[in-house]
Amino acid sequence: MLTPIEKVAFIFAVIVSLYYASITFKQMASIIRMGTGQLPTDRFLHRCGIGFKMLLSQNNMIRNRPVVSFIHSFLAWGFIIYLLVNVVDVLEGMINGYHFLESSFAGHVYRFLVDVTSMTALIGMIFFLIRRFLSKSPALSVRDNVKIHPDAIKGISRDSLIVGLFILGHVGFRLLGASFQVALTVGETWQPFAGLLAQLWTALPPSILTIGEHISWWLAIGLILAFLPYFPYTKHAHLFMGPFNLATRPERTSLGAMDAIDFEDETIEQFGISQLKDLNQTHLVDAFACIMCNRCQDACPAYVTGKELSPAALEINKRYHIRENMEAMASGEYEDVPLLSYAISESALWACTSCGACVDICPVGNEPMFDILGIRQDQVLMNSVFPKELKGAFTGIERNGNPWQMSGDRLDWTQSLDFPVPTAEENPNYEVLYWVGCAGAYDPNTQKTARAIATILHASGVNFAVLGNSETCTGDMARRSGNEYLFSEMAKGNIDTLNRVGADKKKIVTGCPHCLHTLGKEYSAYGGHYTVMHHTQMIESLTADGKLNTATDQQTQVTFHDPCYLGRHNGEYQAPRNALADSGLSLVEMARNKRNAFCCGAGGAQVWKEEEEGDQAVSDHRFEEAKNTGAETLAVGCPFCARMMNDANTRAGNPMHVKDVAEIVVESLNRGKGSEKGE
Repeated sequence: MLTPIEKVAFIFAVIVSLYYASITFKQMASIIRMGTGQLPTDRFLHRCGIGFKMLLSQNNMIRNRPVVSFIHSFLAWGFIIYLLVNVVDVLEGMINGYHFLESSFAGHVYRFLVDVTSMTALIGMIFFLIRRFLSKSPALSVRDNVKIHPDAIKGISRDSLIVGLFILGHVGFRLLGASFQVALTVGETWQPFAGLLAQLWTALPPSILTIGEHISWWLAIGLILAFLPYFPYTKHAHLFMGPFNLATRPERTSLGAMDAIDFEDETIEQFGISQLKDLNQTHLVDAFACIMCNRCQDACPAYVTGKELSPAALEINKRYHIRENMEAMASGEYEDVPLLSYAISESALWACTSCGACVDICPVGNEPMFDILGIRQDQVLMNSVFPKELKGAFTGIERNGNPWQMSGDRLDWTQSLDFPVPTAEENPNYEVLYWVGCAGAYDPNTQKTARAIATILHASGVNFAVLGNSETCTGDMARRSGNEYLFSEMAKGNIDTLNRVGADKKKIVTGCPHCLHTLGKEYSAYGGHYTVMHHTQMIESLTADGKLNTATDQQTQVTFHDPCYLGRHNGEYQAPRNALADSGLSLVEMARNKRNAFCCGAGGAQVWKEEEEGDQAVSDHRFEEAKNTGAETLAVGCPFCARMMNDANTRAGNPMHVKDVAEIVVESLNRGKGSEKGE
């Protein structure tokens, strides 16, 4: 219990701390409001639940760096529990005769929990200080070729040291104060660590123990009051901004679904993202929420293969630029500068494959991929600056409806089939519309996949049709490369076509995950609502219904490469594996598979341009992983993955067979027919 003078001093300290904290927290709020749009607040209680769940569960951090993440939970849970502990300690200090839960069983449990939490938090903090300053974990650094704010490297270390010492001091003095209290109340058995320390003070008189208890209380609580105004300036603002960020994230139709731009709105003067103020408020919150743990960097295919791109560096650079200009931004006196001048290099901008790994892995809900795609929009739409190779793809889509600039018949791939493939006009009563895609129509290798898919549909008795020459590019590559206007035009045209043939009331199946994603998840913003299936999902369904007679006696080993736009973006991992298993193949998984799968390197329009300079091609890196499984066949489920893996296979001397799942299923289907004849 505090003396009357101490109580007055404490109240004064609280007022001073809250006054200065209100200034810095208001600055943070003003900077977030500087962005475009509004933070979503619909379903408020549900959103609060999301944030609270993240705080409790650490948002599944343990699936990456499990040991580090487990130890981090010591600090996270310590933070949560100490929110109550500090309130209780202040009440006990300020209210005469108040002792939380007295000597009840609940009180004993509370003190035991706090005692253990204090020790685990101290252990956790010591571990992280050793990891950063003594062992200097490479996971905490950024490669030299990545653009990084000049204050960031020293600043992160400085903040980590300050916060580390704050936590050690706050928790340590609180534990020390508890030990003095245990020594004063002999017989306390529910605080093992405080009790162990108390044995050191057995020879001290009660007056000294009381002084020690008061000093420890002041140091523990005083450190909070001193640190509070500094909080918004540090990366450790993620303690509360992380849950807030997850609670206020926009609800997307999928992980990577982009927002539409209304080009008919004449009030819009800026398309895409050039400066901080062009970011929406959600992505300004990202900068404050970032843990700077570099998990996104570890998952980024561009960074892993030596490119200049680091999603972590992008968020760090935003954060340190804000920190450097915090007062000016909050007061409206800041003169914005392009993000390309400090946040990300031009090479890094165009190295992104839009695989979504950075978004999926971030424990606090950051979305650096969307910043990158937004900056690309600014470069293409406002400045006409983009890799020269993309010009041909843009022109091809505009003039010929495909990025290959091909003008031939989109039904040529059907000529070698021994059954007819009707168009929707020829078969208006179709049940399933097969969206072939530009690759299926024009790329010779993918035409084999298109024929395999059609064969499976025909053999299963599915009443299907195609659009034929009415089909055009979905616009995915245009959107991911920043040409949002071209995408919107393609979307509107395709929606008109699809609705005209009644596809909005039927199922659509496609062999391209990019088409799957665009038709099923992104056209809805333009009024196109469709039920779209990947061909492996259709195969799984047909097999389950007994409509496919595949042979199951093959023992060939196969490994499957998860397409980013089938897996992470749309959550489908099992259908292709089931199709392979039903075809009698033995699946050998790569080290990184399913949700943690590594990109092939084609997405984000990369397949249409030269890859940025780095240590290795993304496709070669992934192919090595496939080859190391020892499997004979590398199965794919995307035409672009097929192209990248085939090229990597050729460079490696063709050690594997690269086949689409549909091709493998047709081979098994033919074996099944052979078995029937043999019977």
